Amino acid sequence: MIESSARALLDAVVGIAADLRLPDVLRRIVDSACELAGARYGLMTEVLPDGRAGRRIEAGELAGTGALTVPIRTRDGLFGRLMVAGKRDGTAFTERDREEVVALAAAASIAIENANLYEQALRRERWREASQQVTAALLAGEDGATTLHTIADRARVVANASGGAVALPSETEPDTLVFEVIASQYPEYQRLVGARVPLVGTASGLAYTSGEPVVVSSYGGHVAVQQANSERVVPETIKDLDSAVAVPLVAGTQKLGVLLVVKFRDEEPFTEADVGMVRDFAAHAALAVEFARAEEDRRRLVVYEERDRIARDLHDLVIQRLFAIGLGLEGLSRLTTQPELAERVTGFVRDLDRTIRDVRNSIFSLQEPAEAHGGVRSDLLRMAQDSTGMLGFEPRVGFDGPLDAVVTGPLRADLLATVREALSNVARHANASAVAVEVLVDRDGRELSLTVLDDGIGFAGEPARDSGLANLRGRAARWHGTLSLEPRTGGGTKLVWAVRPGRQEAR
Repeated sequence: MIESSARALLDAVVGIAADLRLPDVLRRIVDSACELAGARYGLMTEVLPDGRAGRRIEAGELAGTGALTVPIRTRDGLFGRLMVAGKRDGTAFTERDREEVVALAAAASIAIENANLYEQALRRERWREASQQVTAALLAGEDGATTLHTIADRARVVANASGGAVALPSETEPDTLVFEVIASQYPEYQRLVGARVPLVGTASGLAYTSGEPVVVSSYGGHVAVQQANSERVVPETIKDLDSAVAVPLVAGTQKLGVLLVVKFRDEEPFTEADVGMVRDFAAHAALAVEFARAEEDRRRLVVYEERDRIARDLHDLVIQRLFAIGLGLEGLSRLTTQPELAERVTGFVRDLDRTIRDVRNSIFSLQEPAEAHGGVRSDLLRMAQDSTGMLGFEPRVGFDGPLDAVVTGPLRADLLATVREALSNVARHANASAVAVEVLVDRDGRELSLTVLDDGIGFAGEPARDSGLANLRGRAARWHGTLSLEPRTGGGTKLVWAVRPGRQEAR
């Protein structure tokens, strides 16, 4: 009898050690305990680090009142409790039954540790694959928003979480994070895209400022309160979000944002091992993002260098040749005795001057970065593009002289407002098919002139003093300047706004 019991115990120990996946190990432990003790019912209850009950594994049907319970301990502490109840023969559990179940629990602790190690190895492999997917997506040229979504979604799937999100520092509000991306199988959580959270008093803010992972429970309750205060409509199920991990996205000393993964209340909470793997994934993802940004900057630099080369060639070759042609034509016009021919040649010279100015504008456009917002030249070019809708065509813009050095501050604001008002007047009243805007500053920076030419219907007599021109005259007077408006020969209107930089009228 003793020998058969020992063999049964040995078979049970070998059986539970044969499985590698934790759910299978736990199931086999419960079945083996019932078999050893001759019980009708068995139950394994996991005890979480915070004392709450975790997974429950049951076998058989609960019958009878006699129950035998033993703890299962691993090197990390109490893992759970194993219980058997209801002897099949109707008797009470014996001391031998207890000893065999205790011995099984001791062997179970080793099997559970091995299964945990196996699960961690699988998780590391999944996190590694997720990191490779993020890197591959970045190297394939994914845009920033798509890359952030890939990071959040891969983290959600691999962490077996309900949702993943990426928050970035706000560009307009200091000490604030904005959730740019939310990845979840529940579409209603997309309402939270754009949600703003402060750096102080939030898990995401603490992770960003401290540079360390932050683990919280009852996450949904905190979010519901924060977003209710901001009058944002939140999903009803948000209160059921529980375990959450916020980890910083850091590349070297550069803080890029925060990665957040979160689970529902009825799901297994994140362990310390999970937190470590999320942190490692976030570090790899941040490096990949920073590398992609550096690669994008390198490609942009190559483009700028090529554009700069083209601009130099245009300046050194094309403009110089155009100047030479213009000078030759001027000399030719002085040699002829036919006034009509001289006038035509002079017209060609004027056309060449305008062409030179257009080429200079093109040179500036080539040398101006696409993201630049600093110079008045780029503002004028953007304004011309923006006015295409109301005019029906894009006006031609020309400028000469040290505009970006001279036209700054309030003068810049007045110039741009004047151009905007002048183009608006053309769109409303002129019925024009072409408009030219020319802005000139003399070499000493003492005179600034704006000329707007259109080929519209013109006007009869002096325009009304209470029209939009009053604003333009007021801005000119502010800089001790003048405004003139006159019809053009052959149709159209010429507007000249001339001011003196540095001589703003005192107010």
